Amino acid sequence: MNKYIALLCQLLISLLFIVNNTIAQNETNKSRDIMNGKKKVTGIGGIFFKAKDPKKMLEWYNQNLGLVTNDYGSTFEFRLSDSPEKTGYLQWSPFKENTKYFEPSEKEFMINYRVENIEALVDELKKNGVKVLDSIESYDYGKFVHIMDPENNKIELWEPVDKSSEGKTNK
Repeated sequence: MNKYIALLCQLLISLLFIVNNTIAQNETNKSRDIMNGKKKVTGIGGIFFKAKDPKKMLEWYNQNLGLVTNDYGSTFEFRLSDSPEKTGYLQWSPFKENTKYFEPSEKEFMINYRVENIEALVDELKKNGVKVLDSIESYDYGKFVHIMDPENNKIELWEPVDKSSEGKTNK
């Protein structure tokens, strides 16, 4: 009898897990469909920060935390949740502390967000009064544009071409 109760409990826990994941996925899908069905941010594309000695930082992270590094930093590979057969990339990069790339922000970091349909997103951001710093630039690994948030943090938006984006940044 105890075997059957244990099996029933495992079955109920499994069903609760499935229902919870289904609800969470539905909520995720709803948030992605906001704004007239256009997807906006789909994930983080990069984390960039200032360092006194970027090369030394790369060596330290390689030696102590095992990051596989190159001249651009370290690239993390993952599978896209909406298309698991596709690979995505997240770029981690130290920049020289005197870089102008984060300007006009005075912060020590910048986050790159992966987006879809960057042209429509930029049009919408402009309509919403968001400060767009430059025009969209295209590279073989994707399209980029920079905006400012209300607290003067520079944000890089990236519509990736994931197949060829490994190890690339818009430095």
